[in-house]
Amino acid sequence: MKAIIFAAGLGTRLKPLTDHLPKALVPVGGKPLLWHVIRKLQNAGVDEFVINVHHFADLISDYLELENWFGARIELSVEEDMPLETGGGIRKAAELLQDSGSFFAHNVDIISNADLTALAAAARPDALATLLVSSRQTQRYLLFNSDMRLVGWTNIATGEVRSPYKDLRVEDCSKYAFAGIHYISDKILPLLQQMPERFSIMDFYLQVADEFPIYGYAPEGLQIVDVGKPDTLEKARALFEDNR
Repeated sequence: MKAIIFAAGLGTRLKPLTDHLPKALVPVGGKPLLWHVIRKLQNAGVDEFVINVHHFADLISDYLELENWFGARIELSVEEDMPLETGGGIRKAAELLQDSGSFFAHNVDIISNADLTALAAAARPDALATLLVSSRQTQRYLLFNSDMRLVGWTNIATGEVRSPYKDLRVEDCSKYAFAGIHYISDKILPLLQQMPERFSIMDFYLQVADEFPIYGYAPEGLQIVDVGKPDTLEKARALFEDNR
């Protein structure tokens, strides 16, 4: 099974920690974020990895070598000129992800108690992608219909709504926060070739959700920490210790 880990971000919200190392190597509970994500994916059966890198890419390579590449097949997709965001990252790594049937995509800065095996099992045969979501409070929500099919996105603070459905009524939708983890059919790979070099995969989902089924999966008891700022590191450490 394959997975792509998004590790090319600059980690600006984690400064000054990321002045001298990539976000992927910021420690949580004595181990880099990248260690946590790789081990979690390995526990779900992943044995082939693609890691997109940009900021301090050489340090990530050195770390993987120090860890003997985790005993897995790991390929680095180097984004030399600029980070290509999540969609651009998958597009660039398409040759490495093809023929996988389906693959996980996991943000490197997400620590969670998610059961990734259950996420994969929940994927429907017609799904282009299955998104791990939760009911946690935020300002930005994905919108789903009664069948948990993605129909749009909203920012409740500004009232902005994005959807391929012109007559969408937000009040008729279920609202969930995205958890930064996807299970994606490799049928998506040729579709991404029509997109620009740099784009968010969520933007793509919202463009094609009326044509291709994209579903949400909201398990009970999901806990996640988005390690975006220094003050979230302790929360992530506590969650890791509680679920180790």
